[in-house]
Amino acid sequence: MEQLKLSKNAKVSDKKGDKKQSSHNWWLVKIFIVTFILSIVFNYLSSTLVENLNVIISSLILILVILTGVISDLIATAVTAAEEAPFHAKAADKKRGAKQSVMVIKAADKVSNVCGDVIGDICGVLSGATSALIAIEISEQIFAGGHITVVTMLVTALVTACTVLGKGIGKHVGIEKANQIVNILGVIISYVPFVGKK
Repeated sequence: MEQLKLSKNAKVSDKKGDKKQSSHNWWLVKIFIVTFILSIVFNYLSSTLVENLNVIISSLILILVILTGVISDLIATAVTAAEEAPFHAKAADKKRGAKQSVMVIKAADKVSNVCGDVIGDICGVLSGATSALIAIEISEQIFAGGHITVVTMLVTALVTACTVLGKGIGKHVGIEKANQIVNILGVIISYVPFVGKK
């Protein structure tokens, strides 16, 4: 009788495991498709937009893209480092954003994947494309189209260094202030229709 119970429990556990694995696989497929489409769309939009703008405005767009990548990486770090228990206490006191913060922490792997990988990688692609166009523009305006390789190398190196520095700072802040960041994120989500009401 005891062996029969163990066998039933094992089957139930296997079914739950299969369901979880299937759900995870479907999530990976969806995230692949979404990332692929968004990369094409944003890459096209940024290239088209930057081509028709001067170096100063293009540089401001580039800074905005880098900051977006840094902030998304900071959020990805924070949700994986945050503690769930304090937010349950806040939810019991009906503090705004507490339930949403718990929701975010429970889905930390997905939130981290979207923020750190999807948004982060798209920002990386955009910053690369934008910096290349800025380098071409600088080369044409200052060197009459010459020294394109050197200018591109310097601009790309500067953008890469700024991105790495920003993400390094972001990761440190994300770990040190994880609960505060997730709390702010929860409050923001609480104002979003449908999502915030879950």
